[in-house]
Amino acid sequence: MTTKQQWRAEFLAGQHVGVVSVGRPDGLPPTTVPTFYAYEPGGALTMFTNTQGRTTARAEAIKAAGVVTFLVQEESWPAKYVAVEATLDSVSRPTVEQMLTIVRRYMPEEAAQQFAHAEVDNPDSTIVFFSFTPARWFSADYS
Repeated sequence: MTTKQQWRAEFLAGQHVGVVSVGRPDGLPPTTVPTFYAYEPGGALTMFTNTQGRTTARAEAIKAAGVVTFLVQEESWPAKYVAVEATLDSVSRPTVEQMLTIVRRYMPEEAAQQFAHAEVDNPDSTIVFFSFTPARWFSADYS
Protein backbone atom coordinates (compact mmCIF):
# COMPACT_ATOMS: atom_id res chain seq x y z
CA MET A 1 0.00 0.00 0.00
CA THR A 2 1.38 3.42 -0.90
CA THR A 3 1.61 6.16 1.68
CA LYS A 4 -1.40 7.98 0.18
CA GLN A 5 -3.49 4.78 0.12
CA GLN A 6 -2.48 4.05 3.70
CA TRP A 7 -3.37 7.58 4.82
CA ARG A 8 -6.79 7.31 3.14
CA ALA A 9 -7.54 3.94 4.74
CA GLU A 10 -6.42 5.10 8.19
CA PHE A 11 -8.41 8.34 7.92
CA LEU A 12 -11.55 6.43 6.91
CA ALA A 13 -10.97 4.05 9.83
CA GLY A 14 -10.85 7.01 12.23
CA GLN A 15 -13.81 8.09 14.31
CA HIS A 16 -15.97 10.29 12.09
CA VAL A 17 -19.66 10.51 11.33
CA GLY A 18 -19.84 9.40 7.72
CA VAL A 19 -22.11 10.76 5.03
CA VAL A 20 -23.61 8.22 2.64
CA SER A 21 -25.01 9.31 -0.70
CA VAL A 22 -26.94 7.05 -3.05
CA GLY A 23 -28.85 7.56 -6.28
CA ARG A 24 -32.58 7.01 -6.19
CA PRO A 25 -34.43 4.88 -8.71
CA ASP A 26 -37.33 7.36 -8.88
CA GLY A 27 -35.21 10.00 -10.60
CA LEU A 28 -35.24 12.37 -7.62
CA PRO A 29 -31.93 13.77 -6.37
CA PRO A 30 -29.66 11.35 -4.50
CA THR A 31 -30.36 10.77 -0.83
CA THR A 32 -27.48 11.98 1.36
CA VAL A 33 -27.52 11.19 5.08
CA PRO A 34 -25.05 11.21 7.99
CA THR A 35 -24.48 7.75 9.42
CA PHE A 36 -22.50 5.72 11.92
CA TYR A 37 -20.14 3.22 10.29
CA ALA A 38 -17.12 1.01 10.84
CA TYR A 39 -14.09 0.36 8.67
CA GLU A 40 -10.73 -1.35 9.17
CA PRO A 41 -8.00 -0.73 6.56
CA GLY A 42 -8.23 -3.37 3.84
CA GLY A 43 -11.64 -4.55 5.06
CA ALA A 44 -15.29 -3.86 4.46
CA LEU A 45 -17.10 -0.59 5.10
CA THR A 46 -20.17 -1.39 7.21
CA MET A 47 -23.20 0.61 8.31
CA PHE A 48 -26.85 0.13 9.20
CA THR A 49 -30.16 1.92 8.77
CA ASN A 50 -33.85 1.57 9.66
CA THR A 51 -33.40 2.03 13.40
CA GLN A 52 -36.03 2.99 15.97
CA GLY A 53 -38.82 1.48 13.91
CA ARG A 54 -38.26 3.79 10.95
CA THR A 55 -38.04 2.35 7.46
CA THR A 56 -35.94 4.60 5.24
CA ALA A 57 -35.98 5.25 1.52
CA ARG A 58 -32.20 5.11 1.79
CA ALA A 59 -32.22 1.36 2.50
CA GLU A 60 -34.20 0.61 -0.64
CA ALA A 61 -32.11 3.01 -2.70
CA ILE A 62 -28.89 1.30 -1.57
CA LYS A 63 -30.28 -2.12 -2.42
CA ALA A 64 -31.45 -0.92 -5.85
CA ALA A 65 -28.27 0.97 -6.75
CA GLY A 66 -25.73 -1.50 -5.38
CA VAL A 67 -23.24 1.36 -4.97
CA VAL A 68 -22.84 4.39 -2.72
CA THR A 69 -20.50 7.29 -2.27
CA PHE A 70 -19.29 7.62 1.31
CA LEU A 71 -17.55 10.67 2.79
CA VAL A 72 -15.77 11.43 6.04
CA GLN A 73 -14.16 14.75 6.82
CA GLU A 74 -12.35 16.87 9.33
CA GLU A 75 -13.89 20.30 9.28
CA SER A 76 -11.37 22.28 11.31
CA TRP A 77 -8.24 23.61 9.67
CA PRO A 78 -6.35 21.97 8.17
CA ALA A 79 -9.36 20.45 6.44
CA LYS A 80 -9.17 16.82 5.31
CA TYR A 81 -11.56 14.42 3.68
CA VAL A 82 -11.78 10.95 2.22
CA ALA A 83 -14.57 9.86 -0.09
CA VAL A 84 -15.01 6.37 -1.49
CA GLU A 85 -17.24 4.91 -4.11
CA ALA A 86 -18.19 1.57 -2.62
CA THR A 87 -19.87 -1.52 -4.03
CA LEU A 88 -22.55 -3.30 -2.02
CA ASP A 89 -21.45 -6.79 -0.97
CA SER A 90 -24.21 -7.89 1.36
CA VAL A 91 -27.47 -6.89 3.00
CA SER A 92 -28.64 -8.64 6.15
CA ARG A 93 -30.18 -8.27 9.55
CA PRO A 94 -27.24 -7.48 11.86
CA THR A 95 -26.03 -9.50 14.79
CA VAL A 96 -25.55 -7.79 18.14
CA GLU A 97 -21.78 -8.00 17.62
CA GLN A 98 -21.99 -6.32 14.19
CA MET A 99 -24.04 -3.52 15.71
CA LEU A 100 -21.64 -3.14 18.63
CA THR A 101 -18.65 -2.90 16.29
CA ILE A 102 -20.23 0.24 14.88
CA VAL A 103 -22.01 1.87 17.83
CA ARG A 104 -19.12 1.46 20.28
CA ARG A 105 -17.29 4.00 18.13
CA TYR A 106 -19.93 6.61 19.00
CA MET A 107 -21.52 5.70 22.34
CA PRO A 108 -20.37 4.73 25.82
CA GLU A 109 -20.46 0.94 26.38
CA GLU A 110 -23.71 0.84 28.34
CA ALA A 111 -25.56 2.96 25.77
CA ALA A 112 -24.07 0.90 22.91
CA GLN A 113 -25.22 -2.36 24.51
CA GLN A 114 -28.73 -0.98 25.10
CA PHE A 115 -29.03 0.37 21.57
CA ALA A 116 -27.73 -2.78 19.86
CA HIS A 117 -29.94 -5.11 21.88
CA ALA A 118 -33.03 -2.90 21.50
CA GLU A 119 -32.65 -3.08 17.71
CA VAL A 120 -31.49 -6.66 17.19
CA ASP A 121 -33.62 -8.33 19.86
CA ASN A 122 -36.83 -6.69 18.63
CA PRO A 123 -38.50 -9.09 16.16
CA ASP A 124 -40.42 -6.18 14.60
CA SER A 125 -37.28 -4.14 13.93
CA THR A 126 -36.65 -3.33 10.28
CA ILE A 127 -32.93 -2.69 10.82
CA VAL A 128 -30.70 -3.44 7.84
CA PHE A 129 -26.92 -4.02 7.91
CA PHE A 130 -24.87 -3.22 4.80
CA SER A 131 -21.35 -4.30 3.91
CA PHE A 132 -19.44 -2.57 1.10
CA THR A 133 -16.10 -2.88 -0.65
CA PRO A 134 -14.41 0.50 -1.22
CA ALA A 135 -13.61 0.67 -4.94
CA ARG A 136 -12.52 4.18 -5.86
CA TRP A 137 -10.97 6.67 -3.46
CA PHE A 138 -10.82 10.50 -3.47
CA SER A 139 -9.13 12.61 -0.81
CA ALA A 140 -7.58 15.90 0.19
CA ASP A 141 -5.36 16.92 3.07
CA TYR A 142 -4.70 20.65 3.37
CA SER A 143 -2.13 20.38 6.14
